[in-house]
Amino acid sequence: MKRIENLRKALARIFDSDLRTKQWENWGDYIIIGLIVISTISIFVSTFEVSPLCEKILSIIDLVTVIIFTIEVSLRIWVADEIDPRFKGFWGRVRYCFTFFGFIDIVSTYSFYVAMVFPLPYTMLKSLRVLRLLRVFRYMHSFKLLKRAISSKADEMLVSLQFLAIVTLMMSFVLYFCEHSAQPEVYNNGLKSVVWAFAQYIGDPGGFADTPPITFTGRIIACIIGILGIALFAVPAGLVGAGFSEAMENEQRESEIVKNIARMRLAFETKLDRPTGFQILPQHLSLCDIQARMGMKIDDIIDAVEASPEFRLINLAATQTIDEHPQDKLAVEHFIVNRPYGCCIDRGSKVTIISPSSLVDPGTGSFSYYLALIGGFNYISREVGELRPYRSYYSFDDRYTHEENLALYMDDLERLCSRKGSWTITLLAASGANEPAYPTIFHYGIGSIKGNESFAGNNLIVEDVDTYRAFYEDISAQMESQFGMASDHQRYHNTSVKRLFARQYTEGRGSKNNIILRIAWSASMWDMRRILIAKTLADAFNRHFERDPDKGYHPVLKKKMSGYPEELV
Repeated sequence: MKRIENLRKALARIFDSDLRTKQWENWGDYIIIGLIVISTISIFVSTFEVSPLCEKILSIIDLVTVIIFTIEVSLRIWVADEIDPRFKGFWGRVRYCFTFFGFIDIVSTYSFYVAMVFPLPYTMLKSLRVLRLLRVFRYMHSFKLLKRAISSKADEMLVSLQFLAIVTLMMSFVLYFCEHSAQPEVYNNGLKSVVWAFAQYIGDPGGFADTPPITFTGRIIACIIGILGIALFAVPAGLVGAGFSEAMENEQRESEIVKNIARMRLAFETKLDRPTGFQILPQHLSLCDIQARMGMKIDDIIDAVEASPEFRLINLAATQTIDEHPQDKLAVEHFIVNRPYGCCIDRGSKVTIISPSSLVDPGTGSFSYYLALIGGFNYISREVGELRPYRSYYSFDDRYTHEENLALYMDDLERLCSRKGSWTITLLAASGANEPAYPTIFHYGIGSIKGNESFAGNNLIVEDVDTYRAFYEDISAQMESQFGMASDHQRYHNTSVKRLFARQYTEGRGSKNNIILRIAWSASMWDMRRILIAKTLADAFNRHFERDPDKGYHPVLKKKMSGYPEELV
């Protein structure tokens, strides 16, 4: 299955129709273009009187190109959803077949096989083969620009054509009333005047409207229709020209944005975290910092963030309590996206780190990511979605109607944590975003009501309570002695709600042991020892849940780089 998926992705890269990318798959594009040219030349040569040998060669060329194009077009249909998600599923493939290039592919290729079953006229068969030449437009950058130009001005052109049609219709009725009395045998009904008026726009090539007006008013109307005929071509041509210019400007801007995204990725370079000795990417960079480092304008930074799926703007004031009198300050977060909802990394571990609110809680995703990386745990994070209205992945009623990507997120989560003896640790933020400052920094919950600090209760989300209790007593003592940070168990937060994700697992799937851990932003974001805190937590998870205290650390933690490593994306 994995090999088939890799093959589909490789074929999608071959059929991407982009000749400007420098990749080996472009040779596939050049071969297809070459075959289209050879096929077209062979059809052109076949129009001459040629020798029997040449005719045989042309037939061989025709047969070989048809076979190759048949394979190519069939593979294009197969991987259409990899090229564009709109064409997913059976009906998606059908939609692809009725796109401009999909239709040209099918008509110019499969007509050969139709002719083997149903006798088609020779001229029709050859004409359909000539349509292959239109397939070259798929690779022409200028055609793509023209398509974008027409699409951008389609509404304006439609309005102008509607206005022209209505005015012409009105003029044709006036023409009928004027000409009917002068030549009733010619203009015996309104249809004749309407046909005459619209035929003038195309030059009346068939001569079916060769009935010019003879009255003075009729000739004036004919002049007006002549002027409208000029407008028929001048207005759309002007609109397309303006659209073409805008398309070129937009493309240049898009190219600049792509470069700025790459520059911003370079700005997020690893720094040595002295307490741990690990190379760590910054949780965020302020807009002023990126300006100073990369020489980018504020507008360029914001445009790059909006266009990229791996950056977002955050307000640092949201991570501070009311008592700290926070001041608004914009910064940029960098994160991994390898799934439609965000990030999913399977390291084959019994422990899965979950960050369901990375989208709205600044810094939480970064802390969770490094906690999972240091411990060698599975990692799943919700990074993508709408901020308004915001729909939580932490608690919900129906995952199949609640949010577009929630069902996929839960399927991935269940796959990660359905292993025997699995544990999940869900990280959330605390003591910020207009919340008060709590006396404790780490808030643990296992499915009981707020204020119930015992390790017993009904409908808990942890089955192995003894292991959890040993872990909690161990880690809370460590955090107190090593960092001077207190922990609590279900003192300030309620985890007994029915809508909690851990109560929404598919029957027979999901983890039996789920811990909710809220960490104050003062520790997960603003403390200089935050990575050491994550390492301490990871080591405790390994001791108690993975039972592998000697597990080594990922080599990427010692690697100097910019942006998240490709092997993790």
